[in-house]
Amino acid sequence: MTDLPASKVDLKSVLSAPTRADHSEGMSYLQSVPRRMVTLYLPLTIIVVVLLFPFYWMALTSVKPDEQLLDLDRFNPFWTWNPTFKHFYKLLFESYYPHWLWNTMYVAICATVLSIIASVFAAYAIVRLRYKGANLVGGLIFLAYLVPPSILFIPLATVVYQYGLFDSPLALILTYPTILIPFSTWLLMGYFKTIPFELEECALIDGASRWQILIKIVVPLAIPGLISAFIFCFTLCWNEFIYALTFLQSTSNKTVPVAIVNEFVDGDIYRWGSLMAGALAGSLPLVILYAFFVEHYVSAMTGAVKE
Repeated sequence: MTDLPASKVDLKSVLSAPTRADHSEGMSYLQSVPRRMVTLYLPLTIIVVVLLFPFYWMALTSVKPDEQLLDLDRFNPFWTWNPTFKHFYKLLFESYYPHWLWNTMYVAICATVLSIIASVFAAYAIVRLRYKGANLVGGLIFLAYLVPPSILFIPLATVVYQYGLFDSPLALILTYPTILIPFSTWLLMGYFKTIPFELEECALIDGASRWQILIKIVVPLAIPGLISAFIFCFTLCWNEFIYALTFLQSTSNKTVPVAIVNEFVDGDIYRWGSLMAGALAGSLPLVILYAFFVEHYVSAMTGAVKE
């Protein structure tokens, strides 16, 4: 019998050799019920309870009668058998809450749009336009995000007053980008790096300008990143308190976070029903926004952090 080639002999010996035992468990350790309860269901239950309990408490307080809010000895603090919508009625029809909601929406959308436009230009210039010191500029922009807003609102208050914008929603629209643009630029920089540069090179060869490349190629491909930046900016504007408290004084011009604290607290008397109803109604737009776009938000944040 002729000898087999060396390659075939080696292959035959490898195939005939005893397989090594695989000691890796993978996810099989979750097959037993006790382990699954301890390592999966119990931590998830704790996390869900901790995250959802504040919303449950807000909803419960907003539908409780006043006597049940004040007397916790005779009534169950975690449940009510006589819910009422009196607090929501006072909130919507006996206060400026619809107007406050409109002010918050108007300020948040305008400031977010301005911040996104500026962040797109800044991120594209840093990532794609090759010039000396681009990485340093990107790092400095992100460091600007680390500056606490509580330090900036004092000098900004002087600027707003000198320009005659005090007690106007325009003051918030022009000052919110100072805390929105740095993080949005950093986020979009990471997402722009995931877009192949070869696409832009082909467009440059075909005679496209930088403006055409940005509008027709980069921005459409960066929609998930833009959605993520929009959600971040919109959420920060919606919940912002310090600037709104400092720059706005008139009741009709206030935003929801400031208005429900100032208008539903009389000295040391807290109208908890109206406070919780306002907080619950004010959080619903953000809940709806995250419910529809959470996948884009997570994918864009993952791409930005990976870069």
